[in-house]
Amino acid sequence: MGKQKKLFDQFPPVSTSEWMDRIRTDLKGADFNKKLVWKTREGFDVMPFYRDEEPDKAGSLKSLSSLFMKYRTSESGGGMEIQTTGNSWLIRQDIKVLNFHGANSKALSILMKGVDSLGFILPDPELTTEKNLKILLRDINAESAEINFVPNGKAREILAFMTGLAKMQGSDPAKIRGAIETDPLGRLMLNGTLCIPVEEGLDYLASLVKAAASLDNYRVLQINGSNLVNAGSDSVQELAYTLSMAVEYLSQLGDRGIAPEYAASKIRFCYATGSGYFMEIAKLRAARLLWAVIGKAFTQSDSGAFKMEIHCTTSEWNKTVYDPYLNLLRTQTESMSAVLGGADSLTVTPFDNAYSQPGEFSERLARNQQLILKEEAYFDKVADPASGSYYIENLTALLAENAWKLFLEIEEKGGFLSELKTGEVQKQLSVSAMTRRKNVARRKEILLGTNQYPNPGERLTEQLTGNIKYGITPVTDDLIVEPVKLFRGAEDFERLRSAVDRSKERPSVFLLTIGNLVLRKARAQFSSGFFGCAGYRIIESDGFENVDAGVEAAISSKAPVVVICGSDDEYPAVVPGILSRLKDKTIVVVAGNPDNLEELRVSGVENFISIRSDVVETLSFYNSLLGI
Repeated sequence: MGKQKKLFDQFPPVSTSEWMDRIRTDLKGADFNKKLVWKTREGFDVMPFYRDEEPDKAGSLKSLSSLFMKYRTSESGGGMEIQTTGNSWLIRQDIKVLNFHGANSKALSILMKGVDSLGFILPDPELTTEKNLKILLRDINAESAEINFVPNGKAREILAFMTGLAKMQGSDPAKIRGAIETDPLGRLMLNGTLCIPVEEGLDYLASLVKAAASLDNYRVLQINGSNLVNAGSDSVQELAYTLSMAVEYLSQLGDRGIAPEYAASKIRFCYATGSGYFMEIAKLRAARLLWAVIGKAFTQSDSGAFKMEIHCTTSEWNKTVYDPYLNLLRTQTESMSAVLGGADSLTVTPFDNAYSQPGEFSERLARNQQLILKEEAYFDKVADPASGSYYIENLTALLAENAWKLFLEIEEKGGFLSELKTGEVQKQLSVSAMTRRKNVARRKEILLGTNQYPNPGERLTEQLTGNIKYGITPVTDDLIVEPVKLFRGAEDFERLRSAVDRSKERPSVFLLTIGNLVLRKARAQFSSGFFGCAGYRIIESDGFENVDAGVEAAISSKAPVVVICGSDDEYPAVVPGILSRLKDKTIVVVAGNPDNLEELRVSGVENFISIRSDVVETLSFYNSLLGI
């Protein structure tokens, strides 16, 4: 058999400058940066293409890939080794424990349905007793599944039980996996206070870490970057603040006699993956690299303890109440990002979590989303699928560089706890959150089914409306720090729509389309989506040849809002006539932001909608005019 020829050897090499020359030709003089380069929320310029051309840059990107593999781990013989093949992760499902017998039955059931990581949420510390924990874990082999606890107290008692469980079952302590997800600094950040003084909380944490020595691979401290994402942070902030929090813990535990290598071996990081598909992959890869750099600073060596363990959860921030099945699409891409980024375990939030207690149907779908990725799409076969992608490698480098810069700024000012007490952390998160709120309100950041392409005919029942989960800032008199508020991007739109849903009569909008066929259709489509965001009933029309016909149809519709949809050039001729006959009968709105806007204002037009409008603010105004 003859020697095979490499396919790409048959094509001549093309340089970056040649590609750029061809692009400029195709753009026909248009600005390359304005047309094809876009900015991420983190402020990065993203190019339309990436190439492996410059030797120094290529070597740097290849070293990123090799470092990423070096700082991932896999289980082998009870220990942790460098992962070189496969990309397996644990499929986790959380169970809120209100009844211990019921939670045990559910755990045993889902373990037979593909779950290999259990998360038990324990809201009532008074019920967290040895007797109840035995009921909770009855017939569950501690080696066969990862066992995690999200407690509201009694962490030491839970740890003592897990240590005893290993002995009782005859399990190898090194094979017991999971975590008791304590995070006093994270709790302080969210609640503004702790049930005990901060120093006592850190003392308690130190005693917990020391007591976990017999369970080699069991974590007792989880740093929740997911809370930062759900407070509106960007990826750079999430990385920088989680790493700063981790260093704060290492320092505090070091002051209490715990070596950094051992302390790091008891830390797990939890990151939320959002809708920025490639950015989320790069974020997890950058996190591992930066944690390893921090490890070298503490140990002066490549300590295995600083191989980051990552649990991922799909973001709550972008989940919506309206058109909720779209949440399945969101969580699917978020799951893919987590897996491709190298998550060790993953929780997929059920699609209806924002407005109800998830049931068997939504939980089954959430489980199956991961099973499809593993069993049908084979996402578990390749150790680092993103390796060699020039785009993702560049994003990884950009994230690592910018997150490190912010991390150093925090450390220079005294570290995470100091910045939390001065309010700087809250200030930066508030700025980011406000920016995201404005972007959603102005539809610069799209939430399908909520601020773009809504289903205006969808209505929520009174019962469901009362169960919608909104972000709430704790109110208490004994705050130590200002609490960080969690919220969802869709909240403002959902409040608008739920108010309309509860109104006695659903308001309608008549689209008075007139003049230029192309522009009137485009503006009618825009107006339909605009008012549909509040759930108004949209009355469309085929278009009118003259003002009289349009006005008669508008009056016959009895719609309290009429939107004139036409062209800028024709507005001066048709708008005044329409306005003079409708202004006492309905609210007249002009679609667009025409150059002759001031001329139209002089003629009496007060209401305009355009792509520059703040949709939430504008629709709130019309709701108020309609008494909603």
